[in-house]
Amino acid sequence: MWDRRVRPERVQRAVGLLELPAAVYKTCPFEPRDLVETGLRQWLRCCGAALRDGQVIGMPSFAVDEAWHGFILCTARYAAFCDAAYGRFLHHHPEGGAPPGGAPGGSMAEQLGRTVVAWSMVARPGEECVLWDLDSRVGVADPWGVPAARVSAIESATLQNDP
Repeated sequence: MWDRRVRPERVQRAVGLLELPAAVYKTCPFEPRDLVETGLRQWLRCCGAALRDGQVIGMPSFAVDEAWHGFILCTARYAAFCDAAYGRFLHHHPEGGAPPGGAPGGSMAEQLGRTVVAWSMVARPGEECVLWDLDSRVGVADPWGVPAARVSAIESATLQNDP
């Protein structure tokens, strides 16, 4: 299910222009803040690839999830961003929170695998993805993440399947 409203250049532009007020970080005390912000921006770019392809992806970072929650609470700013980036509102469905009949995304492991694929679609040449180990880097007590070996395996499989 291809969503033609979601164009990579549109998402890149909106993410690049995005101004994140201090209120975004009220629920996200992790430092350094610029690293969390980089993770949030990367996540929002991944969301664009997922929306375009009709996929459900998983959140690999607790710290970024908290920043995203803070951004969502800035409702007017978040809605305007979603419209600029995706041409529609990006809903947040925490695990078990999707409406009845909502987008089933499979297991969290499958969703995280699709996040790795989404990243491969939006990454700039040579750009490091901070999402996979960000929680460990900012001191989250129970870090989420995707192990480097799994990221490499998914990226290799993606490259092999690319025509």
